[in-house]
Amino acid sequence: MRLVHTIADLRAALANAGDTAFVPTMGNLHAGHTALVALAKRTGLPVVASLFVNPLQFGAGEDYERYPRTLDADCEKLAAAGCDIAFAPGVAEMYPAPQTFTVQVPATLANDLCGAFRPGHFDGVATVVLKLFNLVRPRAAIFGKKDFQQLFVIRELVGQFNLPVDILAGETLREPDGLAMSSRNGYLSPVERMQAPQLYRALVTVQDAIRAGERDYETLAATTRRHLSMAGWRVDYIAVRDADTLGAAGPDSARVAVLGAAWLGTTRLIDNLDFGLGEAV
Repeated sequence: MRLVHTIADLRAALANAGDTAFVPTMGNLHAGHTALVALAKRTGLPVVASLFVNPLQFGAGEDYERYPRTLDADCEKLAAAGCDIAFAPGVAEMYPAPQTFTVQVPATLANDLCGAFRPGHFDGVATVVLKLFNLVRPRAAIFGKKDFQQLFVIRELVGQFNLPVDILAGETLREPDGLAMSSRNGYLSPVERMQAPQLYRALVTVQDAIRAGERDYETLAATTRRHLSMAGWRVDYIAVRDADTLGAAGPDSARVAVLGAAWLGTTRLIDNLDFGLGEAV
């Protein structure tokens, strides 16, 4: 695997690569990330991964400074997974001047769900992804379904800017107890780590109720928020949405997504389940 840190070296590495499959990450990799690399490998294209903690998507008081930077370990994992090129730029390389031109995600999407609690977050995500797409120029890019709203934003970005990139979605990988793999799981104390799967189990309960015929989505969400709060969580949201539009789920929804974000202590966890209303349990 070739590790590059500058845009010039990236372009040199890509000069004869042809079409590529791209896996953007913020580093601190776990098995969920390497599964995305495996999905990229299945395209048959050379695989490029980025390792960049993007300051534009962190708000005031968030964990940008303490977000783990583990470059050596990340490169070992990428190489073992079959990645061909790893791009690990510094902030000054990606933003040599203040990024005054940005992608503005529509407020109906940017200020909803996670965006309601992280102002400007999705503008920062969309801006850095557009910059990375312009640098790597991949044929395919792979994103995890754990960040369901982010995946939706990227698909809208690609569609509305007519970008020649196929967006592939990787399924959420989970620990044996159901906890979605996340770089932020490392923030959890031992006691919190034991509690953390409660979020996943709460979403499963909502999913089971919907599959059993329940269609009062707001009551289901409100009940789940209350149960998590009683268990010691600080809930940002539990919501049931149309999986294809992220709008309100209704009688015409073929697929729904049950999404949640909540805090255990100082750690914010997100998770989701998406499924067809006609699918068997």
